Amino acid sequence: MSDSRLPYLTALARKALWLSTWTIHNANHLRDSADGLKVGGHQASSASLCAIMTALYGAVLRPEDRVAVKPHASPIFHALQYLFGHQTREKLETFRGFGGAQSYPSRTKDVDDVDFSTGSVGLGVAQTLFSSLVQDYVRAKGWGTARPEGKMVALIGDAELDEGNIFEALLEGWKHGLRNTWWVVDYNRQSLDAVVREGLWAKFETMFRNFGWDVVVLRHGSLQRAAFAEPGGGKLKDWIEACPNQTYSALAFQGGAAWRRRLTDELGDQGDVSALIERRTDDELAALMGNLGGHDLPTLVEAFEAARTHDRPVCFIAYTIKGHGLPLAGHKDNHAGLMTPAQLALFQQAMRVRAGHEWEPFEGLDIDAAGMRRFLAAVPFVQKGRRRYEAPAVPVPERLAAPKQASLSTQAGFGLIMHEIAKADDELARRIVTTSPDVTVSTNLGAWVNRRGLFAKEEMADTFRKERIPSTYNWTFAPGGQHLELGIAESNLFTTLSALGLSHAIFGERLLPVGTLYDPFIERGLDALNYACYQDARFLLVATPAGVTLAPEGGAHQSIKTPLIGMGQDGLSAFEPAFVDELAVLMRFAFAHMQAQGAPEPDPATCLPDAAGGSTYLRLSTRSLEQPARAIDAALAADMVAGAYWLRKPGPNAEVVVAYQGAVAPEAIAAVGLMAEDRRDVGLLAITSADRLQAGWNAAQGLREGGNPEAESHVERLLDAVPTSCGLVTVLDGHPATLGWLGSVHGHRTRALGVSRFGQTGTIADLYRHFGIDTQGIVAAAQAIAPGRRIRHLRLA
Repeated sequence: MSDSRLPYLTALARKALWLSTWTIHNANHLRDSADGLKVGGHQASSASLCAIMTALYGAVLRPEDRVAVKPHASPIFHALQYLFGHQTREKLETFRGFGGAQSYPSRTKDVDDVDFSTGSVGLGVAQTLFSSLVQDYVRAKGWGTARPEGKMVALIGDAELDEGNIFEALLEGWKHGLRNTWWVVDYNRQSLDAVVREGLWAKFETMFRNFGWDVVVLRHGSLQRAAFAEPGGGKLKDWIEACPNQTYSALAFQGGAAWRRRLTDELGDQGDVSALIERRTDDELAALMGNLGGHDLPTLVEAFEAARTHDRPVCFIAYTIKGHGLPLAGHKDNHAGLMTPAQLALFQQAMRVRAGHEWEPFEGLDIDAAGMRRFLAAVPFVQKGRRRYEAPAVPVPERLAAPKQASLSTQAGFGLIMHEIAKADDELARRIVTTSPDVTVSTNLGAWVNRRGLFAKEEMADTFRKERIPSTYNWTFAPGGQHLELGIAESNLFTTLSALGLSHAIFGERLLPVGTLYDPFIERGLDALNYACYQDARFLLVATPAGVTLAPEGGAHQSIKTPLIGMGQDGLSAFEPAFVDELAVLMRFAFAHMQAQGAPEPDPATCLPDAAGGSTYLRLSTRSLEQPARAIDAALAADMVAGAYWLRKPGPNAEVVVAYQGAVAPEAIAAVGLMAEDRRDVGLLAITSADRLQAGWNAAQGLREGGNPEAESHVERLLDAVPTSCGLVTVLDGHPATLGWLGSVHGHRTRALGVSRFGQTGTIADLYRHFGIDTQGIVAAAQAIAPGRRIRHLRLA
């Protein structure tokens, strides 16, 4: 690196270390605490990445590069952004407080320019890999080529590599020819509770090379390399490289005198090696032994700049000491440890920061403030300001055509609707990208892929077609393809959806992602799904088949609690349509909803913030149902989107209302038909989204409590006409709690039917009867909460 940058980068690292340490100290020791809880903040984990982040942000990164910062290095990130003018003192002073800088970098909650949220370890790492694949996808389509390609960079704690999702992602990256990805491992050899096993770096190196990555090991800094060139230096190098991790960490904590004793005892030869040790004071010796590659700015900048010259994925294994530069350095308990006020006072003195000037950006530096400001203003990374792009919305037609078949499942209907979209070849079709974890055919995406193709950066022949072997599917891989084929790893699916669903903000190009998987296996990737929603990624998730309705497959493939997951997941609107015309309405909503970027004001009709947009989850079924012959007008479509509509309105003397969701529609309809012979006012409520009904009801209550007495949710209006003496029977192929809350809206007696135990093999009739969600079960529940007259035409089991 040029000598002219080094003094400024050294000063920048010094200030980042001070500000991150002070920010955490202020939050834990100086700020008022009403509850007395430890705030935390990971001073040691931040310190070990200080030089690495300074080299990247201060010299190497460009505006087109994107970074996932190690969660526990959040204070260093916020400190650097503060020095660049992208973070405020107020936010630092309220770090980990309400409205302050976040504990872990957050795209949606931090004011500084966070590229990828981190926090659940491993997920931000994988996000960079899939974002690189999305960058390739976008550019293969000829979009966004006016901007240079960026590096997708992950800063990783070495213990973070214990997370299995990282290795699933590595395999997928190899399959797709990963490019332009850097993973920088903060190899401080300490985890939360322990010291990392010996030789782990060699395992990492072998593994990454096997997946086609370049591996750059940054073990020794420039001071150490200079010492190795001195007489006796070779023996010092051998000793360092053979020293056990625990010993090195302990000596780093103890300091120069301990280093001298140990080196003299084990290396002293009364010759060259002894002279090398004796030429240095205790402080100089401690600085030498702490000068690992991950702390040496010249070494780091040289390595990073060399990697900019090609597009191969690179893993940098950067040796560091956890807590480097702090009194906590190397101690095995330092992960969640905090410097004491006495330690902080000595550190502040060493940093030459005067009392009352702790937040001053250039306090204690040898470089004049004007020169430092000029350097920061010229840093390449900040030349284009805030790097959060916008992309125009893709037009979505007012309605999507629903297939006209007498009997159809929602899963098959989904495939037919997607096929119709594919045939149109308009902007909507061109911007959709689909992906699935090896269940493309069994989730009914086959026809879409037949027409739109599989994506690959280079064209690949369909061998079966070339050999003239008949096949239902004509699947070719080409740059123009629109389906990303994934292996069987649900975590990869959700991380891919997260990357695709942020393309508009990261790359300035709108994509409309659609991901399919089996409904029960949402739970396998739930952490990654939550992470995608936390980032406000936008996508359509289609989960099918669902429930015990998948009868012959047995309990391992039958989902129970996924409707509750849909209700509980922020950023995700969950629907479970029974009929395909409902599905067409909801898919139209989903494609528009994922593009909305308005203010989070509640919609007067639903009390939901639909203008702000979000992602959508469709829980579909393989059960073929007789389809209703009806025209859906705007009012009915709005009710379906809001979460429910009356299939049969209750009369003024209604004793029972049946509310159903999803595939149990025939049983609910049959039960109401039977009861209607004796109870003419019985009602039938078709629920398309328990999630949106419940969220709207909760929001309406809050609005009324906040001074808006006119606020009323969709479900409240629907149930206004139901007499208070009426009983509700709710039913779905899922956990009964999904709909069990409906009675609380206006105080109706409620019996909630559903599935709360693992399923088993059998027919649909067998299982519905077993779980009490068949027609008989619904009628029996109605009889129990509204006895009236016993139904004559059904023998109750």
